[in-house]
Amino acid sequence: MSDTKFLTSEEVSARYRGEISVGTLRNWRAMRIGPAYVKIGKAVLYPVEELEAWDRKNLVTCRTVKALGHDADTTRAIGAASPTV
Repeated sequence: MSDTKFLTSEEVSARYRGEISVGTLRNWRAMRIGPAYVKIGKAVLYPVEELEAWDRKNLVTCRTVKALGHDADTTRAIGAASPTV
């Protein structure tokens, strides 16, 4: 027996703090985009491992200042120009 956990559309929406609505998930399914899902009869279920893979696929990695080619003097100048909160 599989240990795969599944979430409903409502649970997926809650997982993403309501930023992805149930309606958006429905539209994505119709367009065959978004996270993978399983459909059994009328039930639509999202395997948690597929949601985690989708998260990794959509992960945005930011570059460090060094990767941009700035030296220490430029970094200090950028920091000095930044407003403080």
